Amino acid sequence: MHYRTMTCAAFLAVLAACANTGSNYIPIIDGPVGPNYNNDLAQCQALAAQQGNLGSSAGQNVAVGAGVGAAGAVILDGNSDNLGEAAAVGALAGLAGSALDQQRNKERIIRNCMRGRGYNVVG
Repeated sequence: MHYRTMTCAAFLAVLAACANTGSNYIPIIDGPVGPNYNNDLAQCQALAAQQGNLGSSAGQNVAVGAGVGAAGAVILDGNSDNLGEAAAVGALAGLAGSALDQQRNKERIIRNCMRGRGYNVVG
């Protein structure tokens, strides 16, 4: 696969990860929900939204991804002609991974918040 195509694919993955930030997550509740469910869910989602879109390790993940991409280009291609593009692909992959981690973290916050409010959260 050409590096430009891979760069576009990685960029689209980052956009997709950021589009659903995790703070819109609706947990699966086992059992009845009371009249306060919608209010409780909205408050837990607002709490998750306060966490931002990227975690504290995003910069490190971008740097590692860029290094791995560049090293992979040299190892696989045997030259450094596409070094910059490979580093960009790796950096975007690292950024996408960070965005997905943050999305999962927000979902975990919502599940724990709802459990704390007495709901039997199963997923």
